[in-house]
Amino acid sequence: MSMPKALRQMPAQAGRAGAARGEAARELASDEAEGPRHEPSDTGNPGAALLHAAFTRENLQQAFKRVKANKGAAGVDGLDIDQTATYLVTAWRGIREQRLSGTYRPSAVRRVTIPKPDGGERGLGIPTVVDRLIQQALLQVLQPILDPTFSEHSYGFRPGRRAHDAVLAAHAHVESGLQVVVDVDLDKFFDRVNHDILIDRLSKRIEDAGVIRLIRAYLNSGIMSDGVVQERYRGTPQGGPLSPLLANVLLDEVDRELERRGHRFVRYADDANVYVRSRRAGKRVMALLRRLYEKLNLTINESKSAVASVFGRKFLGYSLWVARGQAVKRAVAEKPLATFQQRVRQLTRRSGGRSMQQVVDGLRPYLLGWKAYFGLAQTPSVWRKLDEWLRHRLRAIQLKQWRHGPTIYRELQTLGAKPEVARRVAANSRCWWRNSGKLINSVLTLAWFDRLGLPRLS
Repeated sequence: MSMPKALRQMPAQAGRAGAARGEAARELASDEAEGPRHEPSDTGNPGAALLHAAFTRENLQQAFKRVKANKGAAGVDGLDIDQTATYLVTAWRGIREQRLSGTYRPSAVRRVTIPKPDGGERGLGIPTVVDRLIQQALLQVLQPILDPTFSEHSYGFRPGRRAHDAVLAAHAHVESGLQVVVDVDLDKFFDRVNHDILIDRLSKRIEDAGVIRLIRAYLNSGIMSDGVVQERYRGTPQGGPLSPLLANVLLDEVDRELERRGHRFVRYADDANVYVRSRRAGKRVMALLRRLYEKLNLTINESKSAVASVFGRKFLGYSLWVARGQAVKRAVAEKPLATFQQRVRQLTRRSGGRSMQQVVDGLRPYLLGWKAYFGLAQTPSVWRKLDEWLRHRLRAIQLKQWRHGPTIYRELQTLGAKPEVARRVAANSRCWWRNSGKLINSVLTLAWFDRLGLPRLS
């Protein structure tokens, strides 16, 4: 059974008339008709209805669409989205009753690690699909209430805001003359969030005790690693829909203090840059930030944080440079450039046994995504060099696929090469890289790559 069909059999919002079809649907409809027996009264308390609003049929259906669109792996129960849909047909009534009575206990999250672009590993916690559904339903109700209360200088994981906005804001601060940055990176932020402090800050914004209780249950759910469930007393692992919102709730306190003192800054999730005019001022701001984060039981990663010139630092993959006339411009930082070339090499391994069309088809999504994210870079020459390097690599791959001199000669002739050009290229059939940067350019041209659908970066 599909998830939408399962959700249609879930209880509708109290007071809404609906025709129940089938034995299970009649049972659920009858149960709902008895009224929300365990719901707190909302008289005089505008936040008491939040938990109920999160679990209306309409909100759950919308939450499922988002969970399905995000895809993701199964949690500790091993159930994927379709299997969870079947499970919920019979299990949802019990989950709902536990949720209303405050006795629902989320499953442990499954711990996985993924490599970081700059080395090391990042830990992720994957909740079950059921828990992702419930978290997403809560998020859809809480975000419209909480997001407007956050600082305008916060950009991470917020509706209508994106990384490009943060980069442009940082650029504007530097253009105004603030060319010293207090670059702060928090050490393992998502693993070190203090539950008591977070719940205290959240309770000041949300009055619904049921919502607070459910979020506390998610924070306390264990982590399964290597088949063993470990208890958790701090942290909100990346991987759950609620984690980014809760992170903004906690860190908004620091944002407000910086605002109160008149500082110019940009924050994206746990990465914050404060822009000042001198290193002396920057050191004072760094000392202030240490005190503010200590109050939240958070630690600054000293190896990645610094008070330094903005030129030479990176923020969200971008760096800044000074062009002629002292104009400040944006560029792709060195590490993302190196990561780009490494990833292209992985996607275009020469021994893959694929046609050039298949190689380009596999490469296209990554190129388009990378170009879209780094489209703010103001470095035309870098884009041209990347394009030239990419086409050079693909030409070498094509020569290796043709492999033998007679085959190279025949294929080049088919593509319209002059006999002399085809002969000279075929004569160096084993020198794939050197051969692919010379005469063959007149045959495997830009137009040829365009016909294959290879995106141009420049």
